Order: sequence, then C-alpha cells, then structure tokens
Amino acid sequence: MEARLKGIRIAILVADGFEQVELTEPRKALDMCGATTHIISPNKDSVKGWNHIEWGETFKVDVPLEQARPGYYDALLLPGGILNPDSLRMNTRAVEFVRCFFTTQKPVAAICHSLQMLIEAEVVKGRLLTSYPSLRKDLENAGARWVDREVVVDRGLVSSRKPDDIPAFNQKMIKEIAEGVPSKQHA
Repeated sequence: MEARLKGIRIAILVADGFEQVELTEPRKALDMCGATTHIISPNKDSVKGWNHIEWGETFKVDVPLEQARPGYYDALLLPGGILNPDSLRMNTRAVEFVRCFFTTQKPVAAICHSLQMLIEAEVVKGRLLTSYPSLRKDLENAGARWVDREVVVDRGLVSSRKPDDIPAFNQKMIKEIAEGVPSKQHA
C-alpha cells in the first residue's frame, strides 16, 4: 500500500480482553499506509488480547491512558471484544478521551462491541451505524439508527460488525482518515 497516511497519528484505545484480530489487522493496515499507531490503555505496561474463546497475546502499551492526550492524535481506533469496552466504559478518563475525538470532529473507527464506548461517551444520537448485532437495541435506545451492514460511515465515524468484516472496515477506515475531515453520511 502507498504511504497515504504518512505523518498521521492514530490512537488505539484498549483494555484487557480486546478482540485481538480487531487490533492487529486494522493496525497492520494503518502501519502499511504509513500511519504511526499507539496502543493506549489504562494498563501502564502491557495489555492482553482475547483470541475468539481464550486469552490471546500480550501487547506493549505505547502510552498509558493517564498520559495520553487526544489532541496529539489525528484519529481513533476502537477494537471490540466483550471484556475490553465493558472495562473501558467504567473509566471516566477513557470515556472523555473518546468523546474528545467527536467534539474535535476527528475520524473514529469502531468495530464489534467497542460501540459500547460510544454509547457511554454519548456520541451516537442521530448517527447511522452498525455493530455486533447484540448491541442493536442499546444503540437504538441511545438514539442511533442501526443497520446490519459490514461497514457504515457517518460523519467521520466508521463502524463495523465483526472480525469477518475487517477487510471492508480497514478500507473505509483508511479512506476516512486519509480524507482527514469527516465526510457526509454515506454507507
């Protein structure tokens, strides 16, 4: 891939129990396009992934959440998993970190269960999006318009359902970040 994201800094916010492939594959795609990616976590040194039905690998934390500044980053990636967003949404600093990307209109890419963070940050009202199907009612109750598609883009927010959708998710995420400005709503 060309270096179309050279000079772009991407925050990847995770806690223990993130779905590993939802971090590794999008990160690899971003890195291949020249972006600088940082794993940010409430954990200070390392964070542990989840690999389908068991614990996965351990990853180095590049920046502890307490030191991370949203203004330093150009975009945000939120991998899913069940344990990860459930833990993060109870962390006030993590919720505010996510909210800052929306208030400054920076691109955000969220997959699977990570959209729980967007509910907690109160940024889904009026947005068209998708997620893992079990979150449909939660997102609708928070004011979102939910659809069952592999990927949806709405004003800089790229959302996707599950690991099988990662190729489409990566393509839209890279396009949205490369544009640098939230695009008008489109699917």
